[in-house]
Amino acid sequence: MSEPTASPTPLTFQDDKGAGRSTWIAVILTLAVVGWMGSGFVAPADDADQKVERLEVAPVSVAVRRSVAEAVTQFFQAEGQALPDRDSALRAETTGDVAEVFVEKGQNVSRGDMIARISVKRAEADLSRATEDLNRAREDLADTQALFERGVATADRVSQDQAMVDSAENQVIAAQDAVDNAMILAPFDGRIETLDLDPGEFVSAGTEIGRIVDNTPLTVSIQVPQQSLNAIQDGQPATVAFITGEVREGVVSFVGTSAAAETRTFLTEIEVPNEDGAIPAGISAEISIPTGDVVAHFLSPSIVSLDTDGRLGVKTVDADNVVAFFPIDVVSAQIDGVWVTGLPETVDIVTVGQGFVSEGEVVSPQPEEPQS
Repeated sequence: MSEPTASPTPLTFQDDKGAGRSTWIAVILTLAVVGWMGSGFVAPADDADQKVERLEVAPVSVAVRRSVAEAVTQFFQAEGQALPDRDSALRAETTGDVAEVFVEKGQNVSRGDMIARISVKRAEADLSRATEDLNRAREDLADTQALFERGVATADRVSQDQAMVDSAENQVIAAQDAVDNAMILAPFDGRIETLDLDPGEFVSAGTEIGRIVDNTPLTVSIQVPQQSLNAIQDGQPATVAFITGEVREGVVSFVGTSAAAETRTFLTEIEVPNEDGAIPAGISAEISIPTGDVVAHFLSPSIVSLDTDGRLGVKTVDADNVVAFFPIDVVSAQIDGVWVTGLPETVDIVTVGQGFVSEGEVVSPQPEEPQS
């Protein structure tokens, strides 16, 4: 028979007096730290007289280039078209068959040279009939005047016969002109540009049979806007660059005084020598007319900027190394730069770093390194 099992002894817990002491110490230290931080007290440095110094920011370094203004010529530029000095239609002045043609298309002729001849057979026959009619009308008038003197004919009959004589005389003059105008002559020195005429062809008086052009000299026409009109005058020199590559010097020969209603521009013409006839009429051209001198600076477009008001200008540095902004006006443009006004005669222009400095700021200017 087994012995009864002894019941387990219950566990008991007792407080650790050391652990409670540690908790109180931690609370006291925490309160001390919070009180010290709230007081703002900091232990003084060893040297009570030592002061904190603020660091000074060094001025921004920029590159500058000295620019001196120069006299530059201003130009008015426009595009135009080369026109012949004279351009005229050739017309037959007599009705009849073409007897002869003396020139060819493209041939140069002088004033009075024969272009073609119209057969005068028809004109001579008309002249013969007109002459006979005139003689008959004169005889009738003479008879009527004799009868009138004897009191047989009336004054009205005399007047009618006189009118017939006058009409016949006009017919004779017209027929004689037809005979005289059988020759088609060149009205001026030029080049036969077109010719539509063959021997044996019948033409009527007034029919256009060709065209003659004189392009020595050429006349280049342009349109000048009203704001530039005062700068253009007769006799001014002009440089004309044709689309063919030819460049010639010309002279302003005409300036209009009435504006075109549609464009408000004034017709202006430049006369260009063309003795050799090498430059054809009708081609495009660029005209440049000097209009005066102005004192300006030559700048690279890369150093031009805008201020807060949107004005175009450049930044400069004065004698006290202070940045200044000068608005400018472009008076002439070239491939490698622009000529501008609005700057002092001599000025130090910021060429590198202008985007990092503002007007009124003190900078450290350095001479621009020469480009190799």
